Amino acid sequence: MKILFNCGLPFALAHGGQAIQLERTMAALAQIGVIAEPLRWWDAAQTGDLIHYAGIMPLEQIHFARQKKIKVVIANLLTAQGSQNALQRGVRRAFRWGVEHFTPRLVSQSFGWESYRSADALIALTAWEKHLMEYKFGATPEKVFVVANGVEDPFFAAPKMPRGEWLVCTATITERKRVLELAQAAVAAQTPVWIIGNAYAANDAYAEKFFALARVNPKFIRYEGGVNDRVALAKIYRAARGFVLLSNMESLSLSALEAAACECPLLLSDLPWARSAFEVGTQFCPVTDSVARTATHLKIFYADAPKLPVPPRPANWIEIAGQLKDVYTQVLAGGPRA
Repeated sequence: MKILFNCGLPFALAHGGQAIQLERTMAALAQIGVIAEPLRWWDAAQTGDLIHYAGIMPLEQIHFARQKKIKVVIANLLTAQGSQNALQRGVRRAFRWGVEHFTPRLVSQSFGWESYRSADALIALTAWEKHLMEYKFGATPEKVFVVANGVEDPFFAAPKMPRGEWLVCTATITERKRVLELAQAAVAAQTPVWIIGNAYAANDAYAEKFFALARVNPKFIRYEGGVNDRVALAKIYRAARGFVLLSNMESLSLSALEAAACECPLLLSDLPWARSAFEVGTQFCPVTDSVARTATHLKIFYADAPKLPVPPRPANWIEIAGQLKDVYTQVLAGGPRA
């Protein structure tokens, strides 16, 4: 079994959660004896049994793969789609239906929807994403598999220690993660939050606003940049009073899974992905422009965190690799493409 990984977004342009997910996945598959390597677009002699495509694989490429007897598994992160409200989801589903039924096929093909139905199998990170693939894009339920992200071993191995006074948030300093809004709420609630992460660019306007706020509020906002050492980060989670992530869009947060592996209580945005993946040991905060409202939820979580139950244990990367191998095996055996 040889798996070729391809990704629509080059890692060098935006190295984040998807890049980490793919790197860890390939490494874990190798550990369980599955040959996994990046698809080399320049190498005409490269061979493989199955392409695992991170993103929406163009329909034409799926057809070319089929001619080469190569199976295709699509794993697209539905970050924006998964955060839409019910009306938005319904409107977009109706739009797809209209385009597919009343426009030339070339028009509908340009949206990439048909790839969901043409691939041999689909990987969803949560049950919510599986539902979206079926509801919004018409994917066959039997060929959509739910396989979550994994967590690295240091987060399971970190020893228990007394919880400290700081909440912790690990996230890129960018609008989608709403780190500035969290910091503003922390100041308003007089609740200490340690932000761990870097901006995509040092001169990013949003990040500069956060940096300025952090500088004048060291009592409630701790910021020292990112932490790349996984053992050190695990110790931070173990000592944190709780973990906070209030992004307005997510697929399945690796940071939240890492914190859960360290038995850290969670405060997450009240979005379907979060409720699909987490329930026990978790509180939810609405995505709102109101600093006061966010501050209220933050203050409540800070008070409740020591009493919350431990979140469920997430899978490690070896366990995730085993689940993926099962999917690949089924696809290569002739199913489940409809």
